[in-house]
Amino acid sequence: MAIIKSFTSLEQSKKLAEILPLESADMHYTGHQSIINPKEWEYEAMPNIRGKYISFDDKRIFYPCWSLAALLNVIPKRIKDYNVLRIDISDNDFAVWYDEIGYGVNNDLPDITKESAIDACYEMIIKLHKQELL
Repeated sequence: MAIIKSFTSLEQSKKLAEILPLESADMHYTGHQSIINPKEWEYEAMPNIRGKYISFDDKRIFYPCWSLAALLNVIPKRIKDYNVLRIDISDNDFAVWYDEIGYGVNNDLPDITKESAIDACYEMIIKLHKQELL
């Protein structure tokens, strides 16, 4: 059975914050400075939906976080007009790839299959960014 995740992990969110416009996030993680070690931050397990920004001050830090809908909004539906985004959801995994119209799968573009839809979309965004296609 596929893993059901509702939003990007903190690690994924930190990486996406370097790549994507912060406005594309629809949630954020809120961090609280640790009392034991004031140079460390502890994060709430569930992101807050009320903000979309990174803020550094002496008490709080916010990292943007993306839901599946927000990630799908970022992934291009077409690349160069003839490569069309395809998504397949099965009982065990979630696949995201591009078909070249009239020719089938384009092997030059990422083809991602993961247990989680969030993880598949995250990997697609990372790979498209590396290929400068976002």
